Order: sequence, then structure tokens, then C-alpha cells
Amino acid sequence: MGVLWRLSAVLSLLALAIAGCGGGGGDESTAAAPVETTEAAVLSKEELVAQGNAICAEVNAAVGTVGSTSSGAAGEAAQVAGLYGGMAERLKGLGAPSDESSGYAEFIASAEALAQAEDDVKLASEREEGEALSEAESEASSALSAFQSEATSFGLEDCAEAPAAPTPSSGESTGGVESGGEEAAPETEVEAAPEEAPPAEEEAAGGGAAAGGGTEGGGAGTGGSSSGGIGPG
Repeated sequence: MGVLWRLSAVLSLLALAIAGCGGGGGDESTAAAPVETTEAAVLSKEELVAQGNAICAEVNAAVGTVGSTSSGAAGEAAQVAGLYGGMAERLKGLGAPSDESSGYAEFIASAEALAQAEDDVKLASEREEGEALSEAESEASSALSAFQSEATSFGLEDCAEAPAAPTPSSGESTGGVESGGEEAAPETEVEAAPEEAPPAEEEAAGGGAAAGGGTEGGGAGTGGSSSGGIGPG
């Protein structure tokens, strides 16, 4: 009888211990973890314009150089979609404008629509669906025009520009510099050397020859007159 009582007591204690453990686990599972919330930065219109223009200028230059690669139509569409998708995310990440009626929300919505349209072009190009690709490209062109219009309304001049490859700066001009990078030596004019006078000896010889001719001729005349004056004996 004592053994049974002890066994019953032990079982009761074990049941209480198990129930206690189960209850503790339930409390832990129902406890909600704290949620950290981050408020979006509030920027003035001037700050949004400056930072947004920098993002758009970078993306426009990158999109303008996509055609220079040999990745094919599908590869180019994927690159453009990735660039515009990243642009939309970066523009949204700048924050909220301090003036809610400024039209920045419409601008962000047009950026997201452009990213989605370019993603549709990428998908149709990968699937090689001719008709669907033509429709997607038309929608992407309209989305780009709408994005540029909203950018103009908000004052984002660089976002309103069409994609184009960057042009060399004026400092890279080659005026006065050879292609090898070394400055070309200035051209100098060479003066013609004055004509040299004939040597004095040559002049003397010429004069002597002329004089000799005259003497010789005179001598011949003298001899003739002398022999002509002698008569026969």
C-alpha cells in the first residue's frame, strides 16, 4: 500500500512538471517579437531634385551605352529592364517630399510604370514572342514619355532627358597635342640662304680671258701691218 502511494505521488509530480514545461513553451511561442519601424526621410524639393537628377543622369548614360554591347536583343532588354528597375527603387528610397502636393508621388508612380514596362519587354524578348514584343516596346515607349513628362513637371531636368551615351569632356580635345599624348613641337619658318656671289678668282679669270682675247687680236693686227711694210730687197 505504501509503495502504491509513493508511485502515485511520483506520477503526480511528473504530470505537474510536464504541464509546467508545456505552459512555459506556450508563453514563449505567443510572445510577439518587437517590430522595428523606420520612418522615411523627409526632404525638401531642392534636395529631391538634386539627388534625383544625379540618379537619372547615371541611368540615362548607362542605358545609352547598352546598344554598344554584343549581347543580342534579349540581353540588351534585360540590361535596360534592370537599369530602370534599379532607378525606380533608388528614387523611392530617397524619401518623401516635405510638400505632399508637390507631385512627387506621381513621378514615382511613373518611374515604377516604366520599370514594369521594360520588364515586360525583357520577358517578351526572352520568349521570342514577336507580336507581344512589339506591344511591350510600344508600351515602354509610352511609359518613358509619361515618366519624362512627370519629371519635367517636378523640375527634374536630367530625368526628363532621353537616354544617351556620355560625351567626352572638353578637356579631352586633341588640339595642339598629338595622338600619342605628347605636345607637338611648333613649326618654325626656315629663311632661304642668300645667293653667294661668284668667287673673285672666277671674276678675275673671266676678265683675263677677255683681256687676252683683245691683246691677241691686237697682236695679230700689229704683226700684219709690220710685215706688210717690208718691201722686196
